[in-house]
Amino acid sequence: IQVRNAGDTVMQQITFQPGGHSGWHSHPGPAVVLVASGELTFYDGDDESCTGRTFAAGQALIDPGQGHVHFAANQGQTPTVVWVTYFDVPPGTGGAGVRIDAPAPGNCPF
Repeated sequence: IQVRNAGDTVMQQITFQPGGHSGWHSHPGPAVVLVASGELTFYDGDDESCTGRTFAAGQALIDPGQGHVHFAANQGQTPTVVWVTYFDVPPGTGGAGVRIDAPAPGNCPF
């Protein structure tokens, strides 16, 4: 993970190895995720069907933050690299303030 901080905005480069995942979490503010290589499957904590949405290299998604619980996973065979820009990060927290761990919401088997 690489972290770059500019005020209340933080950017990270994250690499997910095959089978790797983020665990259930949320963010204090919105987050924009750009898939640089590989594929990332995103699961919403409020989706009763636990249907993942897969994003390929060059695609992006926006997480609304504000307590929106989600899970991201690399279900492919090659590493996935993403760049994430987080907004409304609490002042002085840097990379530590971008993530809020959350319990599994119970809609998915993981």
